[in-house]
Amino acid sequence: MGTENPNRTNFSPRPMTSPFSAPQNASPFSSAGPVAGPESSAFRPNNPIASSQVPPSFSSGPPAFRSLQPGRSNDPAGPPPPSSYGQPQTGSFQRFSSPQFSPAQVPSPQTSFGEQTVVAPPVRPPAGPFSSPPVSFQLRPQPPIPVGSPPQSINTVQPGMNAASSIGSPFAAPGTNLQPSSPPMRATYSATQGTMQSAFTGYPSQQPNAVLQAPPVNSVAFPPQQGGYTPGPPAASRPYLSQQGSYMQSPPVAAPGGIYSRDRMQHPSSLPPTGPAQGLVEDFSSLHLGSVPGSLDAGIDSKALSRPLDGDLEPKSFAEMYPLNCSSRYLRLSTCGIPNSQSLASKWHLPLGAVVCPLAEAPEGEEVPIVNFVTTGIIRCKRCRTYVNPYVTFTDHGRKWRCNICSLLNDVPGEYYAQLDASGRRIDLDQRPELTKGSVEFIAPTEYMIRPPMPPLYFFLIDVSVCAVRSGMLEVVAQTIKSCLDSLPGFPRTQIGFITYDSTVHFYNMKSSLTQPQMMVVSDLDDIFVPLPDDLLVNLSESRTVVDAFLDSLPSMFQENVNVESAFGPALKAALMVMSQLGGKLLIFQNTLPSLGAGRLRLRGDDARVYGTDKEHTLRVPEDPFYKQMAADFSKFQIAVNVYAFSDKYTDIATLGTLAKYTGGQVYYYPNFVSSVHKDKLRHELARDLTRETAWEAVLRIRCGRGVRFTSYHGNFMLRSTDLMALPAVDCDKAYAMQLCLEETLLTTDTVYFQVALLYTSSSAERRIRVHTVAAPVVIDLGQMYRLADTGAVVSLLSRLAIEKSLCYKLEEARASVQLRIVKALREYRNLYAVQHRLGGRMIYPESLKLLPLYGLALCRSTPLRGGYADAQLDERCAAGYTMMALPAKKLLKLLYPNLIRLDEYLLKSSFADESENIWERLPLAAESLDSRGLYIYDDGFRFVIWFGRMLSPDIARSLLGEDFATDYSKVFLTERDNEMSRRLTRIIKKYRESDPSYYQLCHLVRQGEQPREGFFLLANLVEDQVGGTNGYTDWILQLQRQVQQNA
Repeated sequence: MGTENPNRTNFSPRPMTSPFSAPQNASPFSSAGPVAGPESSAFRPNNPIASSQVPPSFSSGPPAFRSLQPGRSNDPAGPPPPSSYGQPQTGSFQRFSSPQFSPAQVPSPQTSFGEQTVVAPPVRPPAGPFSSPPVSFQLRPQPPIPVGSPPQSINTVQPGMNAASSIGSPFAAPGTNLQPSSPPMRATYSATQGTMQSAFTGYPSQQPNAVLQAPPVNSVAFPPQQGGYTPGPPAASRPYLSQQGSYMQSPPVAAPGGIYSRDRMQHPSSLPPTGPAQGLVEDFSSLHLGSVPGSLDAGIDSKALSRPLDGDLEPKSFAEMYPLNCSSRYLRLSTCGIPNSQSLASKWHLPLGAVVCPLAEAPEGEEVPIVNFVTTGIIRCKRCRTYVNPYVTFTDHGRKWRCNICSLLNDVPGEYYAQLDASGRRIDLDQRPELTKGSVEFIAPTEYMIRPPMPPLYFFLIDVSVCAVRSGMLEVVAQTIKSCLDSLPGFPRTQIGFITYDSTVHFYNMKSSLTQPQMMVVSDLDDIFVPLPDDLLVNLSESRTVVDAFLDSLPSMFQENVNVESAFGPALKAALMVMSQLGGKLLIFQNTLPSLGAGRLRLRGDDARVYGTDKEHTLRVPEDPFYKQMAADFSKFQIAVNVYAFSDKYTDIATLGTLAKYTGGQVYYYPNFVSSVHKDKLRHELARDLTRETAWEAVLRIRCGRGVRFTSYHGNFMLRSTDLMALPAVDCDKAYAMQLCLEETLLTTDTVYFQVALLYTSSSAERRIRVHTVAAPVVIDLGQMYRLADTGAVVSLLSRLAIEKSLCYKLEEARASVQLRIVKALREYRNLYAVQHRLGGRMIYPESLKLLPLYGLALCRSTPLRGGYADAQLDERCAAGYTMMALPAKKLLKLLYPNLIRLDEYLLKSSFADESENIWERLPLAAESLDSRGLYIYDDGFRFVIWFGRMLSPDIARSLLGEDFATDYSKVFLTERDNEMSRRLTRIIKKYRESDPSYYQLCHLVRQGEQPREGFFLLANLVEDQVGGTNGYTDWILQLQRQVQQNA
């Protein structure tokens, strides 16, 4: 549904190409072979043919499809087809269910790595010299199935169906010209149907409700490797099969139709490809991009494009392969297939690495188990210091254990000894979570402590200049801190302190013996010193009344202040002096550009003349090295810095954010802060910062198996050595990315192991080690690397690399680097299949990375990288960059491709389903998804935009907004009103906020046609539309494909 908006001139979406008809010779999204659903296919065994079974006879009715090529007959009683199809039995058609394969057998080239409908490759020669006349066979209980290669110029569709509707799903079989007379496939993202196939070599398939047939007398196992050749028994034909570079003989067939199993006959989504361009079964996905001679297709069907409407779908096959791995919420690899050689790794043009979120929140019932080795001490490898984990093996009757990282044989301490059973497993395995769980937390003994665990310390550095007071920031901060005092972690050991500043620095003595805090003012900014150093940090439980009195009086204390200066640098140095003994968390509330003393900053602003020049990136990097040096000092003394920036003017976030970047902190940015509008957002985010569980004095290291190592790290931290990340404070909202490389030319192992270890102090004064262990297979095939790719991890690494590149180069070059990586990856993948398959104008890609082009486009249009001078304010751009560098994968993907949901239909229902379930359908981020009669909510995890269509019922608007429904929406606030519709909307918004409490989404109300608000808040963020000279989704796909084919 589209929306009319004649007034929206600057944000008009690019007209979609029409007609939106799926091509008949190649489906818009062809899955690997003919499959149902979005999953990709890899390798699968062929269905054996039992020639001894009695086949059903053919129906005497006329065939449903006829080839129009002269001189060829579709009559099954006519001349037999060439011998390459095997010896047919006239008038018969055999049906089978796929038999189970034993582990001794090797699967064929179409086994799926995941929940995948798999299809046996048709036993047929490729087009060209091996092609044969088309022959149609008709099965009595099923509609006719065409076999053969009809002329390419003819597009035969189902009777009674037009060209656009003949393909029921964009995931139809690729290159198929003829459609069976069976019900169309289900819509995109339908549930997987058909035969489920084991994902790995040597594992039997499980086929529920399958009728096993007698095994064939002459059967040939398919080789699992590329280029393999297996001589088979004599047969009438030797067609090429679907595996790359593989050639082998086919088993004899009893009838041309005998290759179809019963399941495949019943599910049209599982039918084999029959088009002229389909000589081999395709184990990739494809998208037909342009018209070809003889085709009715006029371009891309926008509905066929991949979209993450189901959210971040992590690869399930990897978890099934290694059930002992830690959850993907803690560690995600960009590809779960580790290349076995440097030459193979060089063909993987995407980032190769991992994204780690060591303290990610676990659902209830899946908490990380805590283990305390009281008597034995923590069990670790003597050589590589790997912690004991589920992948170590015990030998010598349980007296020794072999490290899975370096293979060293270690002695088992006597207190840890347990006998082994007949299978080599410890008999006490059920009582050892460190040997059965991929994530575990050890209580660390004293040798893991440099000093006794420090108490949690919260120190507040608050700007009290005139802008801070007038905006209401000071009052909201004081009230929020006071409301959170009872919830601060570490009671009763928690320490607290305050410094305020304008043109001078103010210290506060909060000794428990006082009834009111004592304020001390230091005006010597060049030689800052700390008066009463022992009384500026106090125990919260002991000095609670003094702290309460201070927070109550703070807003009124500076109510009449007219000072416009900011001695931020000297105040920062004073905070370091006060905190250096204990470490802790420093929260900075900055409203004015630093103007006095050390660290003063000039108003360099956002100069439009610099954009497009070699000096452009200098605007986005720190101007004064003072702040980077201060950050290094803070990290040295275990102090994490969180920056809360408020201003309606330029405050140089690029420089101030350095404090958070190198101390494991976070940047919160509130432009044009007004208490009446933004207080709820500030209150929620500050409260979460103060009360969420925090790991203090932490260091993180990730170990990996022999032959691989991590080379670069990306995120907010200080790198203390080549692989040790210093993190003064860590929480569940922080993630870190790292890239790995191969040290050896060739890996000789079958599996590579990774282990993340976070050593930290808990708020309860315990020294702990959280350990996450992952195993990943070593692969020798580039196609396997692609099939095991994780889009979320790839995009997380890509975004961090692009943002870092924008700090050294122009924005245009940073965006080009993202596009170039995607193009190289798609080109390399295309080259895998260019010889065996007729790709034509199709864009092919692995099913696992079908969303990568869309996320690449969204990344290029994100706030840190979009456009130029006029597209984002400099402070906003830099703050978004700091935020994205620390986001976990799921939150980042949601920010890049937010939710768009229609609400009015739900609000009007007289009864509604349980609100604990997500009953709303996500829509594509395009203007054509917006109906002028509807009400929509846009949610990127940081804000809500509620869009009111121009023709929305006035009753709905009045119920939600009251009598203000017709006024300027920039002055209207959404509050709960006394009617059911308003209460429902409030419940929806509350549910969304509770589902992701990291940030608070403020509601921005927008009416259709109300510019510039509609353009700023919504239209400019519709990723799929062409806005402001940027590519839309369709144009982006075409551009990528042109570049892929240039040097393919």
